[in-house]
Amino acid sequence: MVVRQIKMFSDPSLRSVAEPVASFDRSLRELVKSLTVTMRAGSGRAGLAAPQIGAPVRVIAFDFDGKAGHIVNPRLELGKQRIVADEACLSEPGVWWPLERSFSVVARGRDAYGKPVTVRALGMLARVLQHEVDHLDGILFIDHLPAEDRERFLAKISTS
Repeated sequence: MVVRQIKMFSDPSLRSVAEPVASFDRSLRELVKSLTVTMRAGSGRAGLAAPQIGAPVRVIAFDFDGKAGHIVNPRLELGKQRIVADEACLSEPGVWWPLERSFSVVARGRDAYGKPVTVRALGMLARVLQHEVDHLDGILFIDHLPAEDRERFLAKISTS
């Protein structure tokens, strides 16, 4: 399996809403393999969404703290408790920024064969799942930042 190039923040395709997966076929399973291999080759390795490798469909992969897998057409149920922690993205590696997110999530969807999947996550894995599902909706984590923090973030990446 080939490691795919990850699209950078400036790529306009990351602002598009990904399409739901309708066919659970061999090409989907190949996409999941590519997504996983590319994620694990990246710095950070916590998660990756299909749009980040040029596939505009609703698929995410994750590998964090002993829990690894993928979810097709994920839906999240967010917990009420919120927490601030540093967050980064493989589409702009090496730049971390504090961001508030739900401390817990329940993610439901399907695997690459169409079987139901449920992932219950706390802490950083919950953050990873929220971050990756945001990518499926054309949202970058900096969109959650206050305007002045977003400007500082963008200034920082433009000088790196």
